[in-house]
Amino acid sequence: MPVVADRGNSGTPPSGAFWRLLRHGDCMAFDAYDDYEQSERVQKWLRQNGLSIVVGVIIGLIAIFGYQQWRNHQVAHQTAASGIYQQLQSVIDSGNSNAVDVLTQQLMNDYADSPYAMFAVSDRARRQVEAKQFDKALESLSWAEQHAPSKELKALVDLRIAHVQLGQGHAQEALSALDRMPADSYAMVGQELRGDVLVKLGRRDDALKAYQAAVKAMGPDAQKGNEVQMKIDDLATAGKQGA
Repeated sequence: MPVVADRGNSGTPPSGAFWRLLRHGDCMAFDAYDDYEQSERVQKWLRQNGLSIVVGVIIGLIAIFGYQQWRNHQVAHQTAASGIYQQLQSVIDSGNSNAVDVLTQQLMNDYADSPYAMFAVSDRARRQVEAKQFDKALESLSWAEQHAPSKELKALVDLRIAHVQLGQGHAQEALSALDRMPADSYAMVGQELRGDVLVKLGRRDDALKAYQAAVKAMGPDAQKGNEVQMKIDDLATAGKQGA
Protein backbone atom coordinates (compact mmCIF):
# COMPACT_ATOMS: atom_id res chain seq x y z
CA MET A 1 0.00 0.00 0.00
CA PRO A 2 1.40 3.36 -0.91
CA VAL A 3 2.37 5.50 2.01
CA VAL A 4 0.70 8.91 2.22
CA ALA A 5 3.22 11.53 3.12
CA ASP A 6 2.55 13.44 6.33
CA ARG A 7 2.77 16.98 5.09
CA GLY A 8 2.50 18.32 8.57
CA ASN A 9 5.67 16.57 9.76
CA SER A 10 7.62 16.16 6.55
CA GLY A 11 9.89 18.76 5.12
CA THR A 12 7.62 19.25 2.15
CA PRO A 13 6.29 22.83 2.26
CA PRO A 14 2.54 23.37 2.47
CA SER A 15 0.69 23.91 -0.78
CA GLY A 16 -0.09 27.39 -2.22
CA ALA A 17 -3.74 26.90 -1.34
CA PHE A 18 -2.78 26.37 2.28
CA TRP A 19 -0.84 29.60 2.37
CA ARG A 20 -3.67 31.50 0.72
CA LEU A 21 -6.06 30.16 3.33
CA LEU A 22 -3.63 31.07 6.09
CA ARG A 23 -3.16 34.60 4.75
CA HIS A 24 -6.91 35.05 4.31
CA GLY A 25 -7.48 33.98 7.88
CA ASP A 26 -4.86 36.39 9.14
CA CYS A 27 -6.46 39.24 7.16
CA MET A 28 -9.85 38.44 8.64
CA ALA A 29 -8.32 38.47 12.09
CA PHE A 30 -6.57 41.80 11.49
CA ASP A 31 -9.74 43.32 9.94
CA ALA A 32 -11.77 42.24 12.95
CA TYR A 33 -9.18 43.79 15.25
CA ASP A 34 -9.14 47.02 13.25
CA ASP A 35 -12.94 47.23 13.35
CA TYR A 36 -12.87 46.70 17.09
CA GLU A 37 -10.17 49.31 17.62
CA GLN A 38 -11.96 51.86 15.41
CA SER A 39 -15.20 51.21 17.25
CA GLU A 40 -13.49 51.81 20.58
CA ARG A 41 -11.98 55.04 19.30
CA VAL A 42 -15.32 56.29 17.99
CA GLN A 43 -17.04 55.48 21.28
CA LYS A 44 -14.28 57.21 23.23
CA TRP A 45 -14.52 60.28 20.98
CA LEU A 46 -18.29 60.37 21.41
CA ARG A 47 -17.96 60.12 25.19
CA GLN A 48 -15.55 63.05 25.14
CA ASN A 49 -17.43 65.20 22.62
CA GLY A 50 -20.99 63.97 22.79
CA LEU A 51 -22.27 66.93 24.80
CA SER A 52 -20.71 69.42 22.39
CA ILE A 53 -22.32 67.63 19.44
CA VAL A 54 -25.74 67.67 21.06
CA VAL A 55 -25.41 71.36 21.95
CA GLY A 56 -24.27 72.17 18.41
CA VAL A 57 -27.19 70.32 16.88
CA ILE A 58 -29.64 72.11 19.18
CA ILE A 59 -28.13 75.51 18.37
CA GLY A 60 -28.30 74.71 14.66
CA LEU A 61 -31.94 73.70 14.89
CA ILE A 62 -32.77 76.86 16.85
CA ALA A 63 -30.98 78.99 14.24
CA ILE A 64 -32.87 77.31 11.39
CA PHE A 65 -36.19 77.67 13.20
CA GLY A 66 -35.44 81.30 14.11
CA TYR A 67 -34.52 82.16 10.50
CA GLN A 68 -37.72 80.58 9.22
CA GLN A 69 -39.75 82.51 11.78
CA TRP A 70 -37.98 85.73 10.80
CA ARG A 71 -38.63 85.06 7.12
CA ASN A 72 -42.30 84.37 7.80
CA HIS A 73 -42.54 87.59 9.81
CA GLN A 74 -40.90 89.59 7.02
CA VAL A 75 -43.26 88.19 4.40
CA ALA A 76 -46.29 88.90 6.58
CA HIS A 77 -44.96 92.40 7.35
CA GLN A 78 -44.44 93.31 3.71
CA THR A 79 -47.79 91.78 2.74
CA ALA A 80 -49.58 93.90 5.32
CA ALA A 81 -47.80 97.04 4.10
CA SER A 82 -48.77 96.24 0.52
CA GLY A 83 -52.40 95.85 1.55
CA ILE A 84 -52.44 99.23 3.29
CA TYR A 85 -50.80 100.90 0.29
CA GLN A 86 -53.41 99.43 -2.07
CA GLN A 87 -56.11 100.66 0.28
CA LEU A 88 -54.45 104.08 0.23
CA GLN A 89 -54.65 104.24 -3.57
CA SER A 90 -58.39 103.55 -3.45
CA VAL A 91 -58.89 106.24 -0.82
CA ILE A 92 -56.90 108.76 -2.88
CA ASP A 93 -59.20 108.12 -5.82
CA SER A 94 -62.21 108.73 -3.58
CA GLY A 95 -60.87 112.13 -2.52
CA ASN A 96 -61.07 111.41 1.24
CA SER A 97 -58.07 113.47 2.36
CA ASN A 98 -58.45 112.58 6.05
CA ALA A 99 -58.34 108.87 5.33
CA VAL A 100 -55.35 109.44 3.05
CA ASP A 101 -53.45 111.16 5.87
CA VAL A 102 -54.32 108.39 8.35
CA LEU A 103 -53.18 105.56 6.08
CA THR A 104 -50.01 107.41 5.06
CA GLN A 105 -49.14 108.03 8.69
CA GLN A 106 -49.83 104.36 9.50
CA LEU A 107 -47.32 103.29 6.87
CA MET A 108 -44.77 105.78 8.20
CA ASN A 109 -45.21 104.64 11.80
CA ASP A 110 -45.52 100.88 11.43
CA TYR A 111 -43.94 100.03 8.07
CA ALA A 112 -41.15 102.57 7.66
CA ASP A 113 -38.78 99.78 6.62
CA SER A 114 -40.94 98.80 3.66
CA PRO A 115 -40.83 100.44 0.22
CA TYR A 116 -44.58 101.06 0.47
CA ALA A 117 -44.07 103.71 3.14
CA MET A 118 -41.59 105.49 0.88
CA PHE A 119 -44.01 105.26 -2.05
CA ALA A 120 -46.85 106.66 0.04
CA VAL A 121 -44.81 109.63 1.25
CA SER A 122 -43.48 110.29 -2.26
CA ASP A 123 -47.06 110.31 -3.53
CA ARG A 124 -47.92 112.82 -0.83
CA ALA A 125 -45.01 114.99 -1.94
CA ARG A 126 -46.36 114.95 -5.51
CA ARG A 127 -49.77 116.15 -4.30
CA GLN A 128 -48.08 118.86 -2.23
CA VAL A 129 -46.15 120.08 -5.27
CA GLU A 130 -49.40 120.23 -7.24
CA ALA A 131 -50.82 122.35 -4.41
CA LYS A 132 -47.73 124.61 -4.56
CA GLN A 133 -46.72 123.49 -1.07
CA PHE A 134 -43.06 123.14 -1.98
CA ASP A 135 -41.60 123.27 1.52
CA LYS A 136 -43.95 120.51 2.71
CA ALA A 137 -43.11 118.51 -0.38
CA LEU A 138 -39.41 118.75 0.42
CA GLU A 139 -40.08 117.60 4.00
CA SER A 140 -41.93 114.58 2.67
CA LEU A 141 -39.19 113.79 0.16
CA SER A 142 -36.52 114.16 2.83
CA TRP A 143 -38.31 111.49 4.89
CA ALA A 144 -38.62 109.28 1.83
CA GLU A 145 -34.91 109.68 1.06
CA GLN A 146 -33.92 108.66 4.59
CA HIS A 147 -36.17 105.58 4.51
CA ALA A 148 -35.52 104.42 0.95
CA PRO A 149 -34.77 100.68 1.18
CA SER A 150 -32.36 100.64 -1.78
CA LYS A 151 -29.87 102.94 -3.46
CA GLU A 152 -31.98 102.92 -6.65
CA LEU A 153 -35.05 104.20 -4.82
CA LYS A 154 -32.96 106.73 -2.91
CA ALA A 155 -31.62 108.05 -6.22
CA LEU A 156 -35.17 108.39 -7.51
CA VAL A 157 -36.14 110.46 -4.48
CA ASP A 158 -33.05 112.65 -4.91
CA LEU A 159 -34.12 113.25 -8.50
CA ARG A 160 -37.52 114.43 -7.32
CA ILE A 161 -35.95 116.63 -4.66
CA ALA A 162 -33.83 118.29 -7.34
CA HIS A 163 -36.94 118.91 -9.45
CA VAL A 164 -38.70 120.65 -6.56
CA GLN A 165 -35.65 122.71 -5.60
CA LEU A 166 -35.12 123.85 -9.17
CA GLY A 167 -38.79 124.81 -9.32
CA GLN A 168 -38.20 126.96 -6.23
CA GLY A 169 -35.25 128.63 -7.93
CA HIS A 170 -32.71 126.93 -5.64
CA ALA A 171 -30.42 125.69 -8.39
CA GLN A 172 -27.34 125.11 -6.21
CA GLU A 173 -29.34 122.96 -3.79
CA ALA A 174 -30.79 121.07 -6.72
CA LEU A 175 -27.28 120.38 -8.01
CA SER A 176 -26.30 119.05 -4.58
CA ALA A 177 -29.23 116.66 -4.69
CA LEU A 178 -28.21 115.44 -8.13
CA ASP A 179 -24.63 114.95 -6.91
CA ARG A 180 -25.94 112.52 -4.29
CA MET A 181 -27.15 110.22 -7.05
CA PRO A 182 -24.88 107.48 -8.44
CA ALA A 183 -23.51 108.56 -11.82
CA ASP A 184 -25.18 105.71 -13.69
CA SER A 185 -28.65 106.00 -12.16
CA TYR A 186 -31.50 107.45 -14.23
CA ALA A 187 -28.89 108.82 -16.62
CA MET A 188 -31.28 110.17 -19.24
CA VAL A 189 -33.60 112.22 -17.01
CA GLY A 190 -30.88 112.87 -14.46
CA GLN A 191 -28.45 114.36 -16.97
CA GLU A 192 -31.18 116.43 -18.60
CA LEU A 193 -32.16 117.86 -15.24
CA ARG A 194 -28.51 118.48 -14.44
CA GLY A 195 -28.24 120.43 -17.68
CA ASP A 196 -31.27 122.55 -16.72
CA VAL A 197 -29.73 123.26 -13.31
CA LEU A 198 -26.36 124.20 -14.81
CA VAL A 199 -28.03 126.53 -17.28
CA LYS A 200 -29.73 128.22 -14.34
CA LEU A 201 -26.32 128.59 -12.69
CA GLY A 202 -24.87 130.12 -15.87
CA ARG A 203 -22.52 127.18 -16.51
CA ARG A 204 -23.38 126.70 -20.18
CA ASP A 205 -20.41 124.53 -21.14
CA ASP A 206 -21.12 122.10 -18.30
CA ALA A 207 -24.80 122.16 -19.18
CA LEU A 208 -23.96 121.25 -22.78
CA LYS A 209 -21.97 118.21 -21.58
CA ALA A 210 -24.87 117.12 -19.39
CA TYR A 211 -27.35 117.39 -22.25
CA GLN A 212 -25.04 115.45 -24.53
CA ALA A 213 -24.75 112.73 -21.89
CA ALA A 214 -28.56 112.60 -21.71
CA VAL A 215 -28.80 112.13 -25.51
CA LYS A 216 -26.17 109.40 -25.36
CA ALA A 217 -28.16 107.63 -22.63
CA MET A 218 -31.17 107.58 -24.96
CA GLY A 219 -29.29 105.20 -27.21
CA PRO A 220 -29.32 104.85 -31.00
CA ASP A 221 -33.12 104.90 -31.12
CA ALA A 222 -33.35 108.47 -29.85
CA GLN A 223 -35.61 110.54 -32.05
CA LYS A 224 -34.06 113.40 -33.94
CA GLY A 225 -35.23 116.76 -32.78
CA ASN A 226 -36.04 115.51 -29.27
CA GLU A 227 -36.39 118.01 -26.45
CA VAL A 228 -32.86 117.53 -25.15
CA GLN A 229 -31.39 118.01 -28.61
CA MET A 230 -33.37 121.23 -28.90
CA LYS A 231 -31.80 122.41 -25.64
CA ILE A 232 -28.37 121.61 -27.08
CA ASP A 233 -29.16 123.59 -30.21
CA ASP A 234 -30.40 126.52 -28.13
CA LEU A 235 -27.14 126.55 -26.16
CA ALA A 236 -25.11 126.43 -29.38
CA THR A 237 -27.11 129.31 -30.83
CA ALA A 238 -26.74 131.36 -27.66
CA GLY A 239 -23.00 130.69 -27.69
CA LYS A 240 -22.65 131.96 -31.26
CA GLN A 241 -24.65 135.05 -30.47
CA GLY A 242 -22.54 135.76 -27.43
CA ALA A 243 -19.27 135.27 -29.33
